[in-house]
Amino acid sequence: MSTAVEKILSRASGKEVTAGEIVEAEIDVFMIHDPMGALVEDALNEIGAEVIYPEKVVAIQDHFIPAKDIESAILSMRLRQFHRRYNFGAYYEVGKGGICHVILPEEGHVVPGDVVVGTDSHTPTSGALGAFAVGIGATEMAAAMALGKLWFKVPPTVLIRGEGRFKEYIHAKDLILKVISTIGTDGANYKVLEFDGPAIRQLEMDERFVLTNMSVEAGAKTGFISPDDVTMNYLSNRARRPPRPAYSDKGSFEEELQFDVSSLEPLVALPHSPANVKPASEIDEEIDQAFIGSCTGGRLNDLKAAVKILRGRKISERVRLIVIPGSRKGYREALKMGLIDSLLESGAAIGPPSCGPCLGAHLGVLGPGEVAISSSNRNFRGRMGHPDSKVYLASPSTVAASALVGRITDPREVVS
Repeated sequence: MSTAVEKILSRASGKEVTAGEIVEAEIDVFMIHDPMGALVEDALNEIGAEVIYPEKVVAIQDHFIPAKDIESAILSMRLRQFHRRYNFGAYYEVGKGGICHVILPEEGHVVPGDVVVGTDSHTPTSGALGAFAVGIGATEMAAAMALGKLWFKVPPTVLIRGEGRFKEYIHAKDLILKVISTIGTDGANYKVLEFDGPAIRQLEMDERFVLTNMSVEAGAKTGFISPDDVTMNYLSNRARRPPRPAYSDKGSFEEELQFDVSSLEPLVALPHSPANVKPASEIDEEIDQAFIGSCTGGRLNDLKAAVKILRGRKISERVRLIVIPGSRKGYREALKMGLIDSLLESGAAIGPPSCGPCLGAHLGVLGPGEVAISSSNRNFRGRMGHPDSKVYLASPSTVAASALVGRITDPREVVS
């Protein structure tokens, strides 16, 4: 009996593997972005190595774009020069792509069965496509790009089984917050969180990406969802090569945990941990800023959810609502659907596809004592700005409802 990830690593290493083994696996996709590209190139230069498979590299400008200062302009310039040096398989310039973890799946760079490495901790997002996708550092990426392969300790897999059906205004974000609060921020250390069950299978891809994206907040090596018809339909006009799907054998999991989504209510992670979770209805906190965006909560479905709450209404006078679509394609589709116009009418500020304030970079950094609610993935102290600011994490519906009222609000309260 083998898990899907064991099967993927067996294929990539050329031998049968089991959890706990150390293996060298061939890499299918290398992802680098503007904060790390220069460091990767410097590490390559230091060891006198070259990129062996430039056609497998995807380079994306996303964190500090458009450049907010001289330092970020230099980082952006260095990634651009790195690409020109090697002519990478894909390069996304400012204004032509978006957030790396949105772009990789959206542009068909990842298919089921792939081994993906990226210089960002939320690279596991692509695990929702049935790939083994992990984040690594710049030095490790340089070695991997020089050799075309990387060593891994094969992780065990924990099954998160979702039962029941999602109710209206309940999202995958609410489920993953429930999972993290249940097992803790170290509950899945160096393990795979594989999501399955009828509740998972009813989700569209935009929602599935939320689960794998935030698996790392529970300490996971990666998140994984085996491919099905929803996956293949999503990839039908995107995939750049044939998929090699892998599925876990029954009984191959280290542990199985069950969650009934029918009983979920809108949840919020309080400062300063994604595991510090309470129902939105139990929190009484005024907010200064609401943010809908990031690799967790900036896809088209997230914008639709926000507009469903806000259409024809104005946000609170005390609140700044910042909306940043995750990609150029998503932005254009939202424009065609009238979502952007509706958000503007409600009082939102719309930013260019980028990471924005999620990591406290720009386009909405918080000042001392300010409070934000965000559809992003992390709320560590100082994550979105000043160390004395506070960040609450929630679904796009809860963020939109909170922007409307001016305090953290259960979205069902504003639509009932």
